[in-house]
Amino acid sequence: MKKVSILGSTGSIGTQTLDVISRHPEAYAVEGLAAGGNIRLLAEQARQFRPKKVSVSTERQAQELKPLLPAGVEVFFGEQGLAEIAAGTDADLLVTAVVGSLGLRPTLAAIEAGKQIALANKETLVTAGHLIMDAIRRNRVSLLPVDSEHSAVFQCLNGEPAESVAKIILTASGGAFRDRTRDQLTGVTAEDALRHPNWSMGAKITIDSATMANKGLEVIEAHWLFGLPFEQIEVLIHPESIIHSMVEFKDRSVIAQLGNPDMRVPIQYALSYPDRLPGPARPLNLAEIGSLNFRPMDQQRYPCLKMAYDCGKRGGTAPAVFNAANEVAVDRFLRGEIAFLHIEDIIAQVIDRHAVIDSPGLDAIEEADRWARRQAREWRLP
Repeated sequence: MKKVSILGSTGSIGTQTLDVISRHPEAYAVEGLAAGGNIRLLAEQARQFRPKKVSVSTERQAQELKPLLPAGVEVFFGEQGLAEIAAGTDADLLVTAVVGSLGLRPTLAAIEAGKQIALANKETLVTAGHLIMDAIRRNRVSLLPVDSEHSAVFQCLNGEPAESVAKIILTASGGAFRDRTRDQLTGVTAEDALRHPNWSMGAKITIDSATMANKGLEVIEAHWLFGLPFEQIEVLIHPESIIHSMVEFKDRSVIAQLGNPDMRVPIQYALSYPDRLPGPARPLNLAEIGSLNFRPMDQQRYPCLKMAYDCGKRGGTAPAVFNAANEVAVDRFLRGEIAFLHIEDIIAQVIDRHAVIDSPGLDAIEEADRWARRQAREWRLP
């Protein structure tokens, strides 16, 4: 039986991870759960899965949570709580599903503690890929991708030598506004942007899908996961989200991974790897789908993707600044403080103002993150 802890258990990926675990009680046991402020849901999860430890954001939330829990469950909070769930349990595998750069330190702590990592928190690799991959190698642990695109590439590469790869092709749905021109984006609302045509995801990642910032983060993540230069990582719009990504090899063979859009499939593969268990998704019926469509990626239409490529190639603290500025900009849009197109304006301005630090340590990365957030919060219309 594999023992699992989850950071972000009440979010979209976290709840779907627990759904997968509930379908295979003979295969998995839950050791620890960390959530933000959704105390009621966390308490329900704790009663169902009986973890030894849980964590929430604040001490006040921890006090509110305690009487709702089964006897014997330890309660933690804050950054220390995240670290405890990540590295202080008997879990074999940690699912990192928190949103944003919050996942960096606990993921590093888990790696140093010898835990296998199922990574759904792409910002961890984006902001500190060199530190994460170095820790992975030193501690000889596995890093298993949970994102559907990276899981697809991971599966396509199984058994293939790295030197045989010509390029990887990440597919993108195009998000809620894929059929709109840039002129038609003026005045769109958060409610409009949150209507993702294919996937059920959290608010932040759904907005990122509409701006294509999410795909930019995935490009940087793919660079670290698969050790490829950015010139060998392409993005292709595929509205149906049936082909989750592809790998082209030097002999011009292309291997693709297909399936109905259901995040529980890549989640389960990360949990069960290298085995495959009966899956939760409905079978893929290509005859019913009828056709698959593709469009070239236009980086002028999606400037956030171009900025992500540029920051990834520049390296150092540039990706951390891109990520932090985007997080703040998306939050401001969701709060109604700025317009949709201002998201990319904020990111561009913060990047322009940043003096990149090469080969940064953890402290330098976190300081760049804080600086970028301040800049993004202070941005005002010219």
